[in-house]
Amino acid sequence: MEAAPAPTARPRLTPAARIVAGAVLALMLATAGASPAVAQDKPPRSEKPSPKDSQKGAAKNKAKNTKKDRAGPTATAPRSTAQGVPYAQRDDAMRVADEIAEQRGLDREWVRRTLGEARLVPQIQRLMRPAPVGTPKNWRVYRSRFIDPVRVRAGVRFWQAQREWLERAEREYGVPPEMVVGIIGVETLYGQHMGSFRVIDALATLAFDFPSEHPRAMDRTAFFRGELEHFLSLHQRTGDDPLRALGSYAGAMGMPQFMPSSRVRFAVDFDGDGRIDLNRSAADVIGSVANYFRAFGWKPGMPTHYPVQFDSTKLDLEALLLPDILPTFSVAAFGARGAVLEGTANAHEGPLALVELQNGSDAPQYVAGTENFYVITRYNWSSYYAMAVIELGKAVRQALDGAAPQAVR
Repeated sequence: MEAAPAPTARPRLTPAARIVAGAVLALMLATAGASPAVAQDKPPRSEKPSPKDSQKGAAKNKAKNTKKDRAGPTATAPRSTAQGVPYAQRDDAMRVADEIAEQRGLDREWVRRTLGEARLVPQIQRLMRPAPVGTPKNWRVYRSRFIDPVRVRAGVRFWQAQREWLERAEREYGVPPEMVVGIIGVETLYGQHMGSFRVIDALATLAFDFPSEHPRAMDRTAFFRGELEHFLSLHQRTGDDPLRALGSYAGAMGMPQFMPSSRVRFAVDFDGDGRIDLNRSAADVIGSVANYFRAFGWKPGMPTHYPVQFDSTKLDLEALLLPDILPTFSVAAFGARGAVLEGTANAHEGPLALVELQNGSDAPQYVAGTENFYVITRYNWSSYYAMAVIELGKAVRQALDGAAPQAVR
């Protein structure tokens, strides 16, 4: 798979269409089920991580003296939830194993043996099936699942324990602590819920048996085939046991829920101990999330969004929503179509997008999203997800400062 460049224009998608299974978010919004982290959809990437920073030596010495940055539970022994035939008995899977070994220069027998240990998991297929047509989306319900006292308190503890690493990440990558804290909190509640599926089972199931009724089944099959390739290549290179890796039903791993390709391209050894550990090293997680944001064009100091009102005499809502969440309009063009900004927002330099947050049968809410809002959606392709990350990070910061959090309502 080719490496993903900085964000580029994409065709219009519905707000719920950016999680791995497209419509899975809609089902989640209706049922308040699993976190979106487990269905995370990241574009295929194949580049290696960025070079280590110039302060690595100092960080390494510090890491040797203390391991207080280690956080999150140790992964439990993997258990197979599979019920299907082992992929060792599937000719198509073994052909793919041979192709991966040849393309990646991997040991053929190791790849065949490893992939042959994977099993089809029917539960994963069920979770990936499209939501029923017409399933309503509801921002208030979605928000309530992530901005709650338990998650905010956990975020405060995480921030306090990892303050030095968060501040260093902001210095080196330009990403503020509340964005990193928001991502990790929404994804895994700071390492408390990192997934219990064997990653090899999840990726094999989705690479060879993705639900055929899904409207993007061919694209998704190709995506997960690429992720399976990255996963096998990564584990042969590191020497880690690929059969012990646990993650979400989409194959996302660790506290930041990186897909294998994102692990290859964006993960960094931020604590300088000589290895990348996204399960237990909070430092590596913080640096990797910040690196991901920078790679997709995070602009230090730029707000993520602004409040917006409508001038009914000029409003062209259809035109404003046409580009979806891709920032497209200048402030002047925004206003010409009836979207009214206030105060400092009118001095914003750069394109804006009108972001719609539906509320079931109630009226939607709208904000003006900036390029930084769009960067958050590159982590998980959903405006609901991005707003939850923003508001959780803000709530945690306000709790640290002793102020009551304010919501987008």
